[in-house]
Amino acid sequence: MNLQIYIARRLLLLVPMLLGMTLISFVVSQAVPADPVTANLGEQAAANPDIVAAFRRKWGLDRPIHVQYGVYLWNVVRGDLGTSISTRQPILDELRRNLPATVELAVAAMTVSILVGIPLGILSAAKRDSIVDQIVRVGSLVGVSMPIFWLGLVAIVVFYAWLGWAPPPGRLSARIEVPPFVTGFMVIDAAIAGRRDVVVDAVKHLVLPALVLSSYSMGVITRMTRGSMLEVLGEDYVRTARSKGLGERTVIVRHAARNGLIPVVTVVGLSFGGLLSGAVVTESVFSWPGLGLYAFRSATSLDFPAIMGVGIVVAAVYILVNLLVDVAYALIDPRIRVGG
Repeated sequence: MNLQIYIARRLLLLVPMLLGMTLISFVVSQAVPADPVTANLGEQAAANPDIVAAFRRKWGLDRPIHVQYGVYLWNVVRGDLGTSISTRQPILDELRRNLPATVELAVAAMTVSILVGIPLGILSAAKRDSIVDQIVRVGSLVGVSMPIFWLGLVAIVVFYAWLGWAPPPGRLSARIEVPPFVTGFMVIDAAIAGRRDVVVDAVKHLVLPALVLSSYSMGVITRMTRGSMLEVLGEDYVRTARSKGLGERTVIVRHAARNGLIPVVTVVGLSFGGLLSGAVVTESVFSWPGLGLYAFRSATSLDFPAIMGVGIVVAAVYILVNLLVDVAYALIDPRIRVGG
């Protein structure tokens, strides 16, 4: 099976996956045991039957569930995710404003995870059962086990309140003027505007939440890299390379790492999708104005259209990342294409 057919099959699978994604998002939002009328109208307005009826009629809550889903699905196909009950703004516009901040944070966290996790995993495998290996294994276990919200609070207390090394929570300092919106990525928009001071300040604000968010994925990538490398280092071709007199560094970098990192590609892709969901907690702790904080506020106000919009976007990004991982895996390992 050639690469084009392999990619075409994966693309066709996106249709039922996206359809199921909308159904799950809709069912979960409807299953919440709370009334959006009370949450958004208040006690006095909710006590008035006429106001309640008008509210339900306006937002389509008086229709049968299957009719609501049909209307919702048709609007999604047309690119309309509805209007927020809380802000009365189009949800698609709000997602466009908030999603770049989350992607910027997730990309920074994944970059840290890859640059630190893969070398540590390779080093741990090369120094098996040494003190270095023990330290790396314990560190990766701590990173996987540490709750993100607790680690974020501790990081703020230590690096901001006590040591003063980190700036206060937020995306920019209060005295900094926000650059014009172009891409939504603060660092890029500041660079486009020629605002070097904003670039520096944005990077400073990005470092601590990115490090906190990367703790879990860094631990997973480190452990996966170590296990994969240990398996590869025991293969015959690695022993053959050593018997030829090649240095250990050459054997590990040029021979073992090339095949040992193939399974890590999948872990990196899945971890990036997980960073989007983990950003909900991180953004709430660090007051990061992204998709996670928007989802948290929407959930607390029972803004069902906004919650469904966030669910669709996160799931779509997750599916897209998995597709890219499948394609990358097929490019790296031709056996995947043959097996289908």
